[in-house]
Amino acid sequence: MADHSGSASSSSRIMQWCSIPERLQLHAAMLALQFGYAGFHVVSRAALNMGVSKLVFPVYRNIIAFLLLLPFAYFLEKKERPAITLNFLLQFFLLALVGITANQGFYLLGLDNTSPTFASAIQNSVPAITFLMAVILRIEQVRLNRKDGIAKVAGTVFCVAGATVITLYKGPTIYSPVPPQLNNSYSTPEIFGSLSLGDAKGKNWTLGCLYLIGHCLSWSGWLVLQAPVLKKYPARLSVTSYTCFFGLIQFLVIALIVERDAQAWMFHSGGELFTILYAGVVASGIAFAVQIWCIDRGGPVFVAVYQPVQTLVVAIMASFALGEEFYLGGIIGAVLIVVGLYLVLWGKSEEKKFAKEQAAITSTTPEHSSIRSASHAKASITQPLLLPSSTENV
Repeated sequence: MADHSGSASSSSRIMQWCSIPERLQLHAAMLALQFGYAGFHVVSRAALNMGVSKLVFPVYRNIIAFLLLLPFAYFLEKKERPAITLNFLLQFFLLALVGITANQGFYLLGLDNTSPTFASAIQNSVPAITFLMAVILRIEQVRLNRKDGIAKVAGTVFCVAGATVITLYKGPTIYSPVPPQLNNSYSTPEIFGSLSLGDAKGKNWTLGCLYLIGHCLSWSGWLVLQAPVLKKYPARLSVTSYTCFFGLIQFLVIALIVERDAQAWMFHSGGELFTILYAGVVASGIAFAVQIWCIDRGGPVFVAVYQPVQTLVVAIMASFALGEEFYLGGIIGAVLIVVGLYLVLWGKSEEKKFAKEQAAITSTTPEHSSIRSASHAKASITQPLLLPSSTENV
């Protein structure tokens, strides 16, 4: 009887969720996603503060991520997955080198020298850097005669300016959760075991920002390289699983060579185990699934618009959990990057509207269809290769 009532209540909850308008479901999912990723920034910094190795941490994280992704990739894409070849394996290895090894390695090095909030803030520049890379590689064309082209160029300039300010100008402390007179005696809340956590003291802020820029460049490079691979191998989960596998192998080889201390591979507290499980299960597993659903239903631009919310949530979490301080240079840079992000996203949105209008004109003018189809074929060469799904992590 209890089982029956329990199943009935769970069914009613599912029905209630399904009755919620999809747009509202999307917004709720995106907010939950930003909280999940924000927690990852804070948890990663907590792991570093507790002494978890910067090489061992990504090894365990990618083991969990690979084990989570593998069954879904195998069963869901069994029919649409092309046959694997040596050429594909080499491409997956390169994607892993850029998108996993360099990306996660630079992130942890940068996070160790800066703070979770500014790591999250700099990540807002990824769409602009991706656009810039696509232009340099002649994958995308700059159209300064249209407002969408001007917006994307202006957004890129704002993002570069913001990243430069964060890197070169730290500035005075604007906010500190610890009153100056209590700095020596105050310790932040003991959230992860007995260790008192705090912001990076005695670290190289400029070097940390350079590492984070390397992280964003790696991330953008991965998005650009991933697009043509997905055209030839249109099985996203399988590509991600192969990439994760090769990234795991690369990190494992590096860690075995560099990290000789056997103690670095062991968990010394429940806090350390929690940080690795959170990174693997929440950030690489649950968040990935939610993000794919949101992109499928709302589109990549809708997903990217929520990115600055993550930075705000990180700032609040890091202030309470890690006692993070905020500096003038970081705040100015973060504002410039967010403005640049929205300019780039607005430009991409306008570009799509323009493309739809052109397609509508072509379809309603049959007498010019042959001329327009030839013109469209020529223009399509300069269309961005950044597929909607390729911006899923931005």
